[in-house]
Amino acid sequence: MGKLQQEFNEYRSKMNEVILSKNNLVMKRLWNLDTNTYDDGALPKKTKEMLGLVASMVLRCDDCIKYHVEKCHELGVTTEELYEIFAVANIVGGTIVIPHTRRAAEYWEELINK
Repeated sequence: MGKLQQEFNEYRSKMNEVILSKNNLVMKRLWNLDTNTYDDGALPKKTKEMLGLVASMVLRCDDCIKYHVEKCHELGVTTEELYEIFAVANIVGGTIVIPHTRRAAEYWEELINK
């Protein structure tokens, strides 16, 4: 596991535990809804993760981008497919998305070169 991936996953896990330990019903339901949304349905998980990545890039959420890039990697998205996802996100979101594309590409490179 690369440094970027390790730091991101450790922080995410730690803070998710803190948040969920407060036993807030709405937050628990939100986490559950998120999990269920990305399960296989009429659309397969892989497609849903690609859609999530585009949305995250357009909304410019670096944590969300890392999460979806990693899930895309786990689900077998190829580098060619990833760069088409990047293209869609940049067309929809405009040039403001370019810095996020750079960070997503950096994270991808770490994932594929581990």
